[in-house]
Amino acid sequence: MNIKQIYINSDALLEGHFKLSSGNHSQFYLQSAKVLENPKTAKALADALAQQIKKSGLNIDTVCAPALGGLIAGFALATALDVRSIFAERVDGEMNIRRGFEIKKGERVLICEDIITTGGSAMEAARAVKELGGEIVGIASLANRGFCKSGNNNIKTKANCKLSQNIPFFTLDDFTFEMYSPDDCPLCKNGSKAIKPGSRDN
Repeated sequence: MNIKQIYINSDALLEGHFKLSSGNHSQFYLQSAKVLENPKTAKALADALAQQIKKSGLNIDTVCAPALGGLIAGFALATALDVRSIFAERVDGEMNIRRGFEIKKGERVLICEDIITTGGSAMEAARAVKELGGEIVGIASLANRGFCKSGNNNIKTKANCKLSQNIPFFTLDDFTFEMYSPDDCPLCKNGSKAIKPGSRDN
């Protein structure tokens, strides 16, 4: 499965000048919502990711997705794995488990994102799950921005990767794009203004 081509065909691999959730700038942006708006595509991607996870032998009770970006990917993956689907959401800037969702002590939870950049949101959701007694058994994403090593890539984990190295990480493909701090962004120096197409702080 050519994940990059799927993003291109879905007009989800954007080129321009973008401000990322981290605050850094990039010439490229992955807009997974455009990929996941097609239910057949979402199912195909989730099935492929589920195959990786099943092959590993990981035992999972529940998939938890950080809202908003991970919601559709998390639900599709839970469907493919035939397990429960819940989500975490920000309240006053912090991830929480709400909506009446309950987690039993020792419940085995996999965190699912659409895209992992540094993994910060995934680890915030993991903290919320652990506070309720759940056990984090894995992290999964459709795409990886190349900061964190997964079980099927040769990427060297970067210093700003926030994922725990003790938790298995599954992903379908790696997209390694140059990122710049706002003070050192060549696009800004050329007079371009960054836009933020993502869901947070829009």
